[in-house]
Amino acid sequence: MKPAPFEYYAPTTTEEALARLAEHGYDAKVLAGGQSLIPTMNFRLAQPSVLVDLNHIPELFYIKPDKNGGVLVGAMTRESQVEHDALIAERAPLVHETMPDIAHPQIRSRGTFGGCIAHADPAAELPAVSVALNARFRVRSRSGERWIPAEEFFIGFFTTALEPDELLIETALPAMPPRSGWSFQEIARRHGDYALVGVAAVVTLDDKDQCQEARLVFLSVGDGPVEARQAAEALRGQAPTSEAIRAAAEIAASQDVDPSRDIHASADYRRHLVKVLTRRVLEQAFERAGLTKDD
Repeated sequence: MKPAPFEYYAPTTTEEALARLAEHGYDAKVLAGGQSLIPTMNFRLAQPSVLVDLNHIPELFYIKPDKNGGVLVGAMTRESQVEHDALIAERAPLVHETMPDIAHPQIRSRGTFGGCIAHADPAAELPAVSVALNARFRVRSRSGERWIPAEEFFIGFFTTALEPDELLIETALPAMPPRSGWSFQEIARRHGDYALVGVAAVVTLDDKDQCQEARLVFLSVGDGPVEARQAAEALRGQAPTSEAIRAAAEIAASQDVDPSRDIHASADYRRHLVKVLTRRVLEQAFERAGLTKDD
């Protein structure tokens, strides 16, 4: 099939793009990499009457250091660039580790970092990773600019806190505290497929080798990124022994997630994957934080 008729605009500045969004509101869709939007338009699952193409706005393509030790990523930066960027590898290793799990190289060569975030697919990796890292998003409209924490940005199935006239401009990935470890793992039927379950973990140890902070965020188990708050709370103040990790994994699977079933997996199987992946990512994250496993 082919898309329904639409007006096409290719602005060359952010201000021009914002003007088009302010003019057309809910009738407009933003085109970033197009790896999700164009197929849905071709199947007429999405029928915007206006398309605002951001690919000709050079000011939205960048990766640069943040003065606080983190890294700033422009919304139109290609996922392939993020995947191979040395600054990302140094300052945002969880993102660096996650990128090869996103679809296929051909997709990542066109897909954009901000486009994936704004699309808010509950099976996408970057929304979950951004929540795990406490990322922030800079958004703009013609009337001003605001920052939205990642945990407040994703509000439902393919739904974000962006207003119709707002544009995601930048993602701020903060530096991780000292003695922090990270891990991302997912299970898919084939590499590059949407994951049946995935999880991003960030942990921090205190000076007594106990868990000071833990964040576990899942994908493909809800309407958006799902944070395992109860599992993280169970780890806080504990030595990250195998027993403590197994207990946290059990809590995550039984209390923190409520997955649905579909043609690919039952709810029970997804809970099983949550348990297995939680144990794996916590073991790896605590090892990277500087603690040797006790058994």
